[in-house]
Amino acid sequence: MNNLPHEGTPLAARPLTRAVLEIDEYAAGLGWDRPARLFALVNTDRLRTEEPELAGQLGLDEQNEGAQAAALTPVEQDEIPADVPLDEFLATIAWPDAVDGCAVTVERLMLPPSAEAAVPADLDGEALTRWVAEHPERQEVRMTVAVLRDGERESALRLREKDSPTEVLTGPDLVPGLAEALDATFAE
Repeated sequence: MNNLPHEGTPLAARPLTRAVLEIDEYAAGLGWDRPARLFALVNTDRLRTEEPELAGQLGLDEQNEGAQAAALTPVEQDEIPADVPLDEFLATIAWPDAVDGCAVTVERLMLPPSAEAAVPADLDGEALTRWVAEHPERQEVRMTVAVLRDGERESALRLREKDSPTEVLTGPDLVPGLAEALDATFAE
């Protein structure tokens, strides 16, 4: 498990937005063409109190309390299996009570709305994937989506061609299907 760096994370009003931007910055530092990554989101103060050794390993010990203003700490989980579709993998996840939320970062190809209208109706699966990958207007995007147990959602989108922290789009409803899949990991 890895804790993510806090230096340089853009300021945001909501703790969940800060966590999403922190994960986006971490993923950006790793570069493009990476597999999907899954994160548990835990209450930083509770982590310090209940798991001081882990908090120390993550750099969240009391000495760093002043520098650590984030209310949620993203903790990277084990690698997502490459041979299992993301939605199927997420359907197997159940979080312990100590986890307040979760997030995933994933890269995908997308088309602008003008190109979506031109998608041949008879394409699906691999044929559709190939068609999108070969389309001249395709864009590579990194999506970071997070949800909390209470249903709060946040997303960040970063285009490869505008790979800059100042060009990251955020909002709670940017990737609703992925947010719903993450939310389902908290269903009881």
